[in-house]
Amino acid sequence: MDRTLVEGAPGEGLSAAGLARLDAALGELIARGELAGASILAARGGRVVHRSLQGVKDIATGEPLAEDTIFRIFSMTKPVTAVAMMMLWDEGLWSPDDPVARRLPAFADVRLVGGAAPAQTPLMRHLMTHTMGLSYGWDPADPVDQAYMAQDVWNAPNLDDFARRVARAPLAFEPGSHWRYSLSMDVQGAVIEALTGQRLADFMQARLFGPLGMVDTGFHVPAEKLPRLASLYRMSASRGGLKLVEKGLRDPATPPDLPNAGGGLFGTKDDYARFAQMLANRGVYDGRRYLSEAAVALMTRNHLSEAVLQARPFVGLQKIRPGYGQGFNGAVFHDPAAAGSRVGRGTYQWDGAGGTWFWVDPENDLIFVGMIQRMAEEGSPHLQAITQDLMADVLAG
Repeated sequence: MDRTLVEGAPGEGLSAAGLARLDAALGELIARGELAGASILAARGGRVVHRSLQGVKDIATGEPLAEDTIFRIFSMTKPVTAVAMMMLWDEGLWSPDDPVARRLPAFADVRLVGGAAPAQTPLMRHLMTHTMGLSYGWDPADPVDQAYMAQDVWNAPNLDDFARRVARAPLAFEPGSHWRYSLSMDVQGAVIEALTGQRLADFMQARLFGPLGMVDTGFHVPAEKLPRLASLYRMSASRGGLKLVEKGLRDPATPPDLPNAGGGLFGTKDDYARFAQMLANRGVYDGRRYLSEAAVALMTRNHLSEAVLQARPFVGLQKIRPGYGQGFNGAVFHDPAAAGSRVGRGTYQWDGAGGTWFWVDPENDLIFVGMIQRMAEEGSPHLQAITQDLMADVLAG
């Protein structure tokens, strides 16, 4: 099933009225000042059947978004890292039931909060599903996050040292017993480097971005492409509108010493659409196989127990719940009706802190990529859910 993305007739086989409602919903958010702009793409059966560009790349200059605008995709890096990991799974270099310490020995002596050794050995499947007991280091009142801050994990000089610093912090819970959003995918970056002997950015460029034609995707933006980078905003209650994010962002033009495998990529809508279509094709694109069908199936199925799903953990706009579980580095609708969604069964998706989102719906043979530049936070419009509901109307005719 090798479908290379091609341009189809606009709205081909879809409801024109439904697509108009989709664009109007985004246009209304822009008109209300909720978004600076929105760029979306939908493809069905490998044919791009809808593109839409609305709004601006930069509010101050008024420069409009373009098809080749580059966005900070933040946590949409996570599924990309999953594909890199699954390439190595295909090569027999790791298994979900391997202890994490087999690949990263620093985790051999990891302890729980309180100092006890975990009864359950941390396994790679836990690292791939936010169930290992790691955290992200955001909450100064949390003992795990306090340990990350004390270890200064994000200022490690490389991924190997980063993983060592994380391993010196305690686990928040017995591996497999809960779901907690975490820097697990960044630790996976250290696993990839350990298994391949290559720097993460070099591995991804050689094995994925280059061959797949993701020409504008990487952990930095070359100087000649910087004019295409969208400005990033957040909603300001005090100013009553979108405010440019100027602090806390690393220099996009500089290749990082510590590539963030959980959130560090920049890219375009069309680059990510190629990636999504490769997944929709069950691992092949334009005559080249990137993953086996078995690898895609393992990556895109739910790995959480019913007990964990019933706890309904969440981060940002993503709410894990019955019917909506965790694949490897992304979420999956294994029972859309139970989750209250109208997507097809097996839909795999994630989003990014800058508001970007995507999904791959195998039942409807559909991929969807959305790019905006507003930080996702409380009060942000849940564009993934909004567009999925609208696309269900489009597909229904």
